Amino acid sequence: MRKVLAAVFGLLVTAGLLMAGEVILVRYDKDKKEVTVKDGDKEKTYKITDKTTVYLPNKDGDIQEVRFDKDGRAEQRFSNTKAAGKLRLWIDTEKDTVTSIKFRMK
Repeated sequence: MRKVLAAVFGLLVTAGLLMAGEVILVRYDKDKKEVTVKDGDKEKTYKITDKTTVYLPNKDGDIQEVRFDKDGRAEQRFSNTKAAGKLRLWIDTEKDTVTSIKFRMK
């Protein structure tokens, strides 16, 4: 019984650390590689690293996994002035860095 409780507790702690959340893009700073997002009423700024994984939908509807620094499409979407305040996406974070970004299908 203790093993089962320990396993459930470990699962809940791990899931809480890497929780994905839907946010709205507020602004993107290309020079600092920082993205500011709005989650509910709060704004939070996160760093984007070379290890940040981006999941982009293709025209065929397939999801393609790319690195943020290798593919310019993700940075192009963030830099779009029309996207600020409207672009919804899911992010996974660890402390103050973004580990993955998932764009919504249109």
